[in-house]
Amino acid sequence: MSDKMRMSGLISGMDTDSVIEALVSNKKQKVTDAKNDQKKLEWKQNIWKDINTNIKGLFQSHLSVMRFSGSYSKMTTAVSNSSVASVITGDSAVNATQKLRVEKLAKSAYLTGKDLNGESKDKTFTASSTLSELGFTGEGDAINLSIGGKAQDSLNVTGETTISDVLTYLKGAGLNASFDEDTQRFFVSSKSTGSSHDFKLSDGGNGALAALGLQIATDDEKKADDFDQSQYASKIDGSDAEIYLNDAKFTGDTNTFKINGLTITALDETGDKEVTLTTTTDTSGIYDMIKGMVSQYNKAINEIDKYYGADSVRKYSMLTDEEKEAMKDKEVEEYEDKIKSGLLRSDNNLSSLRTIFTTAMSSGIQIGEKTYYLSDFGIGTGSYFTTPDNEKHALHIDGDKDDATVKDKADKLSEMIASNPELVTEFFSKISQELYSKLDGASKSVDGYRSYGSFYDDKKMKADYDGYKTTIKNLEQKANDYEDRLYKQFSSMEAALANLQKKSSALAGLLGTGA
Repeated sequence: MSDKMRMSGLISGMDTDSVIEALVSNKKQKVTDAKNDQKKLEWKQNIWKDINTNIKGLFQSHLSVMRFSGSYSKMTTAVSNSSVASVITGDSAVNATQKLRVEKLAKSAYLTGKDLNGESKDKTFTASSTLSELGFTGEGDAINLSIGGKAQDSLNVTGETTISDVLTYLKGAGLNASFDEDTQRFFVSSKSTGSSHDFKLSDGGNGALAALGLQIATDDEKKADDFDQSQYASKIDGSDAEIYLNDAKFTGDTNTFKINGLTITALDETGDKEVTLTTTTDTSGIYDMIKGMVSQYNKAINEIDKYYGADSVRKYSMLTDEEKEAMKDKEVEEYEDKIKSGLLRSDNNLSSLRTIFTTAMSSGIQIGEKTYYLSDFGIGTGSYFTTPDNEKHALHIDGDKDDATVKDKADKLSEMIASNPELVTEFFSKISQELYSKLDGASKSVDGYRSYGSFYDDKKMKADYDGYKTTIKNLEQKANDYEDRLYKQFSSMEAALANLQKKSSALAGLLGTGA
């Protein structure tokens, strides 16, 4: 209906607006129906997105990994004294019991400068303090630095060189360096452990290091009767780690060693004592991997069953704006949820996916001369008569403490992982590959219908949704044009009646029959 003012029914006495509204209602209903269909399609898209997310979670995070037998090569290592070492067990590790002794830990080089104030405490130095203020009198001299035995660029110093300049030089060479104004000391350390990162400072005897409190006493000076350590800097040299595994010696500049599938991190020195490293198959790790896959499988199949087998919702029509206004928000939400629940009832795509899921997981896997099924590993569906309809295809692992329906049953899966890990590996890698291949085929790109990686016709749904925008616009235009045309027709009728009334009044006046 156009925005211009319309006046009608003045002559005929008819309720023109009501008449036209009744005549146009059919066309306006088509607009409403199209909008409702578009809204339902939007709901369908959102439902499919959730279903798709669950299936992709199974496909990408579980099946894509479990289809490879190497994923089951899970090992774990127990350390008899966890304060001595920690161990990360790699896939290439083998079942074994080994002896470990930590002779030395790798250390970082660390230099602590002397207190520049000494006992007097009469001065306070800052980063901007100069060497001359610290008592240095040399000119044109240098501080030399070597790291790992390799000489670095020297720092030329004068009386105007500041503590900040020295810090910048040390940091630029790759060391940690700071000056603590509270303790009036330099703190210098290597950024990594090991002898290859040890550092040495020298000044050729010019006194720059002594003024800075960075001078280290020589062995001869330490032997003197009047030696005073407080007049010198203290230093811990960077050193390498040294461990013995089964009496074989290993050294390194860090405390972490990678040896035959084990990543051993030394934490404390043992002296002559040894600790035991026991490497075994990680049955709990394999179990958790299978349980995680089953859990995600159930999440996906239950949602498929929920929507595919939903009750019919034909009796629920879309709410009008007037009906929504008369209801509470919660009531509107609950009513629309009922409609949403049945939108994918008996959907063909859902049916195909359900068949893929159930067929793959119920199929037998040939290993050697025997065919194995999930039931041989203590995994199966629940009772048909007591399991809810949307959970009838869900899988349960006997003995799973998190599953109330089977927690009291014998844990057959864990038993088989411990007794025959090779069989478990071959079976679950093959069944995972089977389901992976089927789902991969279902998610192939279909031009105009489906994007790669989607398990529903996402492209077609989007095209259909966008198509409704054009349909709705055209239907609204037709309804408005029809309404305008009716108003014009009724206006013409009113004008004709007005003209007829005028002529009748004039004729009555000529005949003397007027009022």
